[in-house]
Amino acid sequence: MIIVIKKGALPEQIDEVSTRLVEEGFKVHLSQGVEKTIVGAVGDRTRIKALDLEALPWVEKVVPILAPYKLVSREFHPADSIIQVGGQEIGGDRVHMMAGPCAVESKAQILETAHAVREAGATFLRGGAFKPRTSPYSFQGLEEEGLRYLADAREETGLMVVTEVIDARDVSLVAHYADILQIGARNMQNFILLKEAAKSGKPVLLKRGPSATLEEWMMAAEYIMDGGNYQVMFCERGIRTFESYTRNTLDLSMVPALHALSHLPVIVDPSHGTGRWQLVHPMAKAALAAGADGLIVEVHPQPEKAVSDGKQSLTPEKFKVMMDDLTGLSQALGRPFGDVSLC
Repeated sequence: MIIVIKKGALPEQIDEVSTRLVEEGFKVHLSQGVEKTIVGAVGDRTRIKALDLEALPWVEKVVPILAPYKLVSREFHPADSIIQVGGQEIGGDRVHMMAGPCAVESKAQILETAHAVREAGATFLRGGAFKPRTSPYSFQGLEEEGLRYLADAREETGLMVVTEVIDARDVSLVAHYADILQIGARNMQNFILLKEAAKSGKPVLLKRGPSATLEEWMMAAEYIMDGGNYQVMFCERGIRTFESYTRNTLDLSMVPALHALSHLPVIVDPSHGTGRWQLVHPMAKAALAAGADGLIVEVHPQPEKAVSDGKQSLTPEKFKVMMDDLTGLSQALGRPFGDVSLC
């Protein structure tokens, strides 16, 4: 349920509503806007009738949220959520570029890439230290050694780190090094992992599962928010369809759909979404035009020698060409790229 408070209500009056809800066993979440204050109440809706909140003169109305997702819903939080990561705001007036290799292979590789993407305009460094692979014989990542290399790159460049956590047992370790925890597509419905990520207190980048519906994706985000972590971002990375030319089908319709239904920021991954480096640049432009709050792109100094996803990785030179083009587009759209100097 959401309880809409009338404009001009005093803080103590809002507190009274919250207190009465908590006493009845509800989880309470406060959303204060310019015009109105909304109190979200998650719990047994049959118990709210006994409170008779609409009898209070400062309560405008009590409205049930019919969708299965509550905290993620724009009904609960009408204004866009802005995720604060260091000196950067994701979901605000600026868009952000997260760039780096699929996998951290060596200290030299990650440092070279970090400096290149920073110079081109990226504000975040992505790179996998733990790699969930379809084949058990494929490269599985450098694990903590890779996390240390990412931290070294952050120290040298000022780029904040986005990296994937694949096991609930590793959440505290990854959170120690990373600025944003990425939940990969294969783990979108790993509910134990989602709950542990919520406890970390770090912002979470939640990728869409290869066959996940919009509602399933939003319900996965609901798990994280219900755990007390409201710093959640969606990441559209393509879905499985009958098309075989591309690795996945990048579903950009999800960007405006999510913005209509949810208050959380939306990031787009055109690298995994297409699986072909030639398609990354045009799909990145399309993502910005669709309203994405940021992009996450794979960049490797030598894609032909990459241990994973070389076919979809841009070289630093191609990445710079793309960023020069995207910078002009973002300014035309009224949402310039973030500045790494603010990190």
